[in-house]
Amino acid sequence: MRHQLSFACEGAALAATLDEAPGTTGLLIVSGGNEIRSGAHRGMAVLAARIAAAGHPVFRFDRRGIGDSEGENSGFTGSAPDIAAAIAAFREAAPQLARIAAFGNCDAASALLIHQPLPLDALILANPWTYEAEAETDGEPALPPAAAIRTRYLSRLTDPKSLLRLLRGEVDLAKLRRGLSALRQRPSTAPPDSLTARLDTAIASLTMPATILLATGDRTAQAFAANCPAALDRLPAVRLASASHSFAGDDADWLAAQILAILGR
Repeated sequence: MRHQLSFACEGAALAATLDEAPGTTGLLIVSGGNEIRSGAHRGMAVLAARIAAAGHPVFRFDRRGIGDSEGENSGFTGSAPDIAAAIAAFREAAPQLARIAAFGNCDAASALLIHQPLPLDALILANPWTYEAEAETDGEPALPPAAAIRTRYLSRLTDPKSLLRLLRGEVDLAKLRRGLSALRQRPSTAPPDSLTARLDTAIASLTMPATILLATGDRTAQAFAANCPAALDRLPAVRLASASHSFAGDDADWLAAQILAILGR
């Protein structure tokens, strides 16, 4: 059964949803970006129902300033109090819980890492975000790393439709030159206070099991693989040949299967 509830976080009332189940291992879903707890196209609501149907309670919430929650939106970098309060509310709402695993996609995965330690028992980290939000080049958003650009262009060079668009002059040549120039850039060492460095430090210091899920055709996943290669040496990673950042469509079955396998360990 699904229940709507609220809990307090630093004086603000946060909205949450609990999908009840009898199991003693629960799943906390942390939303990425500024998405509400139901997720894009209700993807997280559907995922929660599937996991609960398999016997695991699931807790979702809107962080401060998002959706039905009060307070000011501080972004994923300021979400530590929200996540900690959600964990406590989950344990109160489902007192049979012995273990809680947290799932986050994109910057929610990064939040679960950089805000450690958190009172959790396992992490499921999908397509972690590594871009610096303020990074821009000549007023344009920063390009993805060379690895992501290389993968994208190689796929287009083998696509007859893309080649036909180039011959017809339908391709933005300035954007193409900018992307190709990035391939010649040598990777630089991340500053100690950068998001990439913070993620590397957090992963090296983890005291709980964690699994990385990557959609190999997704640019955010490609950026993570390029920016945090040491993470893929330290943590198990499961890859899906897909460009769906949110694991939409048939990829939702794969995502649910991966989460259930981890919850069952």
